[in-house]
Amino acid sequence: MTQGRHGVRVVAALEAAKGFVVLLAGFGVIGLVHRGLEPVADELVRHTHLNLASRYPRIFLDLLENLSDQRLRGLAALAFGYAALRFIEAYGLWRERRWAEWFGVACGGIYVPFELYELAEGVSWLKLSTLAINLAVVGYLGYALWLSRRLSPQPVASSLK
Repeated sequence: MTQGRHGVRVVAALEAAKGFVVLLAGFGVIGLVHRGLEPVADELVRHTHLNLASRYPRIFLDLLENLSDQRLRGLAALAFGYAALRFIEAYGLWRERRWAEWFGVACGGIYVPFELYELAEGVSWLKLSTLAINLAVVGYLGYALWLSRRLSPQPVASSLK
């Protein structure tokens, strides 16, 4: 491993972990297709001791009531696609591929405007932490790109005689 690449491997592990979490969520959604959402939603609300009369549990239950099997399959497909992208990025970062660093900077950078918008709507520790982690990852990958470009041997210009 080249010098200073341990951080890129940490980012690769983070991306792989995100992929596994989303993959598990996708399998969970697939498991709900024929089972029905109401028993699961009722169990979740009961387990978390949420008040059904309050706003957020009601929004959650209303959302679940409007999900069809076809929409669940679509959500699962999106989850599997997102997980695949995270795994591809993690693989490329682990193997020290420059394209993966560019891909990581682009993917992470896409989220920044949305995270800033969410902060403008209201500040919370979760929102601040998410933005800080994302900026740290994007900044580190950008630094790794700059460093690898700076340290890579420059092609020698041949003279035309």
